Amino acid sequence: MNDKPHNKDKIDGKGVKDNGVKDNTEVQKDRDEENHYSIEWIGKKIDDLGVQLERVQIADYVALLNRPRRLFFLNLATGIARGIGIALGFTVFAATIIYILQKLGALNLPIIGDYIADLVKIVQAQLNVDRGFR
Repeated sequence: MNDKPHNKDKIDGKGVKDNGVKDNTEVQKDRDEENHYSIEWIGKKIDDLGVQLERVQIADYVALLNRPRRLFFLNLATGIARGIGIALGFTVFAATIIYILQKLGALNLPIIGDYIADLVKIVQAQLNVDRGFR
């Protein structure tokens, strides 16, 4: 025998019968697809694009690119500030590490203590040498 349904109803992949009549949501989807590229939709998308471009300040960036001298000085100031920040950050970091090593050296730890003490002595000697040249 034939296992197919005898009526003209279709069965989709989920086992639901489709009698060929569209309900309101399917009709609305079809209308939305037809109006998807309407003038109003394109106008709305262009407005959205304009808002996004204003949000990222693309006009200011383009204006900056049109003034190379200003761009040069801004990049120079940014580089100087970044260099000073890195130098100060490394100084604080190194001072903290040396301070911790001094405290660990004072604990007289068996194997590590000698190495830490030698390292602290080398750093302090270098600091004293640098002060002598000034």
